[in-house]
Amino acid sequence: MERKIWLAEEVTPKVSVILSTYNQPAWLEKVFWGYGVQTFHDFEIVVADDGSGPETQALIARYQAEMPYPLRHVWHEDKGFRKCTILNRAIEGSRGEYLVFSDGDCVPRADFLQVHWGLRSREHFVSGGAARLPMGVSCAIGRAAIESQQAFSTGYLNSLGLERVKNLKLTRNRLLIHLLNRFTPARPTWNGNNTSCYRDLVVAAGGYDERMGYGGEDRELGERLCNAGLRGRRARYLAILLHLDHSRGYVTQEMWQRNDAIRLETKRARRTRTDWGIGQK
Repeated sequence: MERKIWLAEEVTPKVSVILSTYNQPAWLEKVFWGYGVQTFHDFEIVVADDGSGPETQALIARYQAEMPYPLRHVWHEDKGFRKCTILNRAIEGSRGEYLVFSDGDCVPRADFLQVHWGLRSREHFVSGGAARLPMGVSCAIGRAAIESQQAFSTGYLNSLGLERVKNLKLTRNRLLIHLLNRFTPARPTWNGNNTSCYRDLVVAAGGYDERMGYGGEDRELGERLCNAGLRGRRARYLAILLHLDHSRGYVTQEMWQRNDAIRLETKRARRTRTDWGIGQK
């Protein structure tokens, strides 16, 4: 069977969270805990699963009954890195008018979806930020710390072994957040672990280019949206995630070279839609 979709029988949500994963059930469970305490409640999660095994399927089935939000599972067989393909199937299966894209190794702060929803615009996509954690700290964070939001405290993370360097993305100083978000030199790009946009605009661009493997595949979609007139809106210090550590054994130089060539053509031709995405099969 090429793909499976488990549907929840709820009213249509405003927001669909498209959450990519591949054989990381322990991290995915922590992410579910983060979405369980969101201050914004009108959402569903659609897990875009690039061929995970039965442990991930069992985890999702358990949380479909436990969590306060609709949780759906879109899966296809493991035939190598096909993240772009399963993301497109998840987009097609989503029901929200607004899409938030993230990964199954990124734990959202409680205000994460509220920030994305509050910054939505027909003229922009929203580009958020992530605090990257080392493996030891990633493993040590538990459910109580995530649900209480203690996990987003630099003091708590330091106690778990994080180097005592202040991570400004986790600051709660509202004036500092405003200044950092306004004056950061980082451009607001389409980052697959923390980005949002209206669903119809993503579909009009064809979603993700399914020829692409790992390396810049998210940015390429953002570049097409910019060619169509959208601009990135900074939320680097507003929409915050904890990025749990993991290996990337699936990355090859060939993937990077192919992706770089596709991105170069997107820029050269000022493409606004891919011929290898949603609606092209």
